[in-house]
Amino acid sequence: MINIEVNGQTVQAEPNEMLLAALRRAGFKIPTFCNIEGLVPSGSCRMCVVEVEGQRALVPSCAFPVFEGMKVKTHSDRVIQARKTIIELLLADHPADCFYCERNGNCLLQEQAEELGVRSRRYAGQKSEHTIDKSSPSIVRDAEKCILCGRCVRVCEEIQTVACLDFIHRGSKTVVGTSFGEGMNISSCVNCGQCVAACPTGALVANSQVQKVIDALKNSDLHVVVQHAPAVSVSIGEEFGIPAGTDAMGVMHAAMRKLGFAKVFDTSFSADLTIMEEGTELVNRIKTGGVLPMFTSCSPGWIKFVETFYPEFMPNLSTCKSPQQMLGAVIKTFYAEKNNLDPKKIFSVSIMPCTAKKFEADRPEMGRDGYKDVDAVLTTRELAQLIRMYGLDLKNLSPEPADSPFGERSSAGKLFGASGGVMEAAVRSAFFLLTGKELAELKIEAVRGIDGAKEAHLDINGLNVGVAVVNGLGNARKLLEQIKSGERKDIQFIEVMTCPGGCVGGGGQPYGTNRDLVKARMQSLYNIDAADELRVSHKNEEVNRLYSEYLGEPNGHKSHELLHTNYDQRKPLV
Repeated sequence: MINIEVNGQTVQAEPNEMLLAALRRAGFKIPTFCNIEGLVPSGSCRMCVVEVEGQRALVPSCAFPVFEGMKVKTHSDRVIQARKTIIELLLADHPADCFYCERNGNCLLQEQAEELGVRSRRYAGQKSEHTIDKSSPSIVRDAEKCILCGRCVRVCEEIQTVACLDFIHRGSKTVVGTSFGEGMNISSCVNCGQCVAACPTGALVANSQVQKVIDALKNSDLHVVVQHAPAVSVSIGEEFGIPAGTDAMGVMHAAMRKLGFAKVFDTSFSADLTIMEEGTELVNRIKTGGVLPMFTSCSPGWIKFVETFYPEFMPNLSTCKSPQQMLGAVIKTFYAEKNNLDPKKIFSVSIMPCTAKKFEADRPEMGRDGYKDVDAVLTTRELAQLIRMYGLDLKNLSPEPADSPFGERSSAGKLFGASGGVMEAAVRSAFFLLTGKELAELKIEAVRGIDGAKEAHLDINGLNVGVAVVNGLGNARKLLEQIKSGERKDIQFIEVMTCPGGCVGGGGQPYGTNRDLVKARMQSLYNIDAADELRVSHKNEEVNRLYSEYLGEPNGHKSHELLHTNYDQRKPLV
């Protein structure tokens, strides 16, 4: 460690680390728009400038390495005036519609203007005019609110390796957009929403379906039901001041009933159903020499990624629908028949940590007889908005259980919310399906955690099964390239989650999600699993009842009709 002086105080720093990291670790609050933890700094926004003795100009702390004896002023008059001028220049070309913006009250530009005391527009001029792009079912892009920080570009290109967004045009005409300025719907966008999570303003937001759900709840002719994903219950509380990682499932159920939903279902139930189908499919492929490695198909952003960039791997994808779509299909068939309901009168809503689920629900494959499996998808943020709109507070509600027949779930199904959770749940049941015995140790430590790539090799009755887990599409691309080159031939089953950390880090989660929050949510899911009595999907009695009364057997004719699908190669605009 070396010593530097910051505002007259001695601070220790690691040799050659960037000054911003050392300052933040020491507790100094330094603003920035462009910096992304883990990526090479770009130094483009200049909000993090500080005064360093011996330097004539202010330096961007995110891109300036420390050195022994460095003397720094983080909030001198010169520094504050420079940051204030940047904010004033950004606001000069920014819409004044904060009251109507989704990010009102949760906008980094607004926050910095407040902290720096910017109360009027000092610079005036002709404002840029752009058309709002609402072509995507998942993401709305408003270039007028863009401050050109480049966070969305870097996340899309460097972390997800999709490169849907980039800087186009030059000089004062520069904007962030798609190829040829076309709509997001025909671009290479996989709808993951990581750009939305990264955007510091309202330039990129989820395509809201809140009003659509409100209209359905007010329609007395409709039977409105809701399901929620495993990751939602351990993150929704953050929107109401509940500590990160707290499992708020019970009070969330209570809030949903007060909103007017006729039934509240847990998508962890259909996660168990997915394991029965996907596990059986994997066992069949191993026994019959089917296409391997088999990829999980729960993450719709990953599916579109394969369709777009790696269509040669489409036969490797599991044919199973995601848990959201499986439950949607069962609600409008089995549930409808049991309750003498017209499927077209059922309005099925899902609450997901994911913006890509909006795209998935709109896929033409996801429905039958003129109706969709799922009618509307709300993100975790949108559910919180709906709850607040109706004057509810999760901290003041009493917990309630989910509704049957889709209320029972195993903790294996709950693990779907974390990277490695699908794999862990699948291995638990696949082992049973292959051997007729339970795993001696259900916890599979090798596939747990926040690392971008994990793997394990399991001995199942003398059969060596290699499994791999990746999260973030950049990590998925690396593994796919290794498989293509023949470098990796020891893997039979691969779980891919589009978002870093898995669903707990999804693009629809509360704004401000970072690595620590992802870890807290993930740990909550592990705690639920450790404390649960029902930890394997194949022992879920309500799932077994569904097979005995309606579906027949996993991977059977009825199951394939309702719970499986197919995918097509895509040729996006490039």
